Amino acid sequence: MQRLPAVPALALGAVGVLLVATACSSEGGREQSAEDAEAVDLTIAMITHQVQGDTFWDIVRTGAEAAADKSGVDLEYAADPEAREQANLVQNAVDRGVDGIAVTLPSPDTMEGALEAAEAADIPVVALNSGIDDWQDLGVQQYFGTDEYLAGEAFGARLDEEGLENVVCVIHEQGNIGLESRCEGLAAEFAGQTETLYVDSANMPEVRSALSSRLEESTDVDLVAALGAPIAITALDAIGDAGSEAAVATFDTNAELVAALQDGDVLWAVDQQPYLQGYLSVESLWLYRTNGNTLGGGEPVLTGPAFIDDTNIDDVAEYAERGTR
Repeated sequence: MQRLPAVPALALGAVGVLLVATACSSEGGREQSAEDAEAVDLTIAMITHQVQGDTFWDIVRTGAEAAADKSGVDLEYAADPEAREQANLVQNAVDRGVDGIAVTLPSPDTMEGALEAAEAADIPVVALNSGIDDWQDLGVQQYFGTDEYLAGEAFGARLDEEGLENVVCVIHEQGNIGLESRCEGLAAEFAGQTETLYVDSANMPEVRSALSSRLEESTDVDLVAALGAPIAITALDAIGDAGSEAAVATFDTNAELVAALQDGDVLWAVDQQPYLQGYLSVESLWLYRTNGNTLGGGEPVLTGPAFIDDTNIDDVAEYAERGTR
């Protein structure tokens, strides 16, 4: 399998093509001039399944806020890791009559009713981060994220290249289809042995304890595959607790994870550019409302995956310091 490319230092520069809005559009049946479009007061709700303390979503939100600030959008951010509560937040946004909704879809079936309500209210919805296999069936207009199964396959192929043989894939949100797809793709491509360990990222001490116990039970585990940066950092602690020699590789980054990559404590991270997911979600809704534009031609707009490792980590680090990678 072909290896994913390393992340270029200026990966975010592609966003620039989205920053020019053109003339006439219509909103709610009213024709607008280019001058009117700049003055439109839009409220966009972004609703994710963020678990409190998960720094990944801080980067998503930073991107969303940058796009909102640029375009004069009133951004309302809300989150709940429980699928039904997240759906209720979407329904609340519909009831308030927002101008657009950006939503994650880790549990697509649970979101169906709220998305039908948005469609009935003529509120455009875009999806980000999760739900790549379901967004079109749910009537969502656009999707911004990565193909998680493909990312898992690339991860598994790299495990083979590194000569690893026994891997624990740690799922930190049970029922999240994106995380399940990562481990499934990894297992399908990796020639060695894999097992899945379910933990709850809302309780990091328990994550550390569960992982430490697993590593103490078996000394043949040679890598912990984390599916998020906080889990990877906790895995390093658990490895120390267990006296294990296992290595760590992960999906996604934050400032602490970037430092661990620079120090060689983590082998690599698979990047999906969360800043870009947040930015494009808000920007796309603004473009649709002010100029009738959509992105992707009916296909997902992919923001990854790509590897961050010792070949390019120093380039990425400067962006991580300002909270955008």
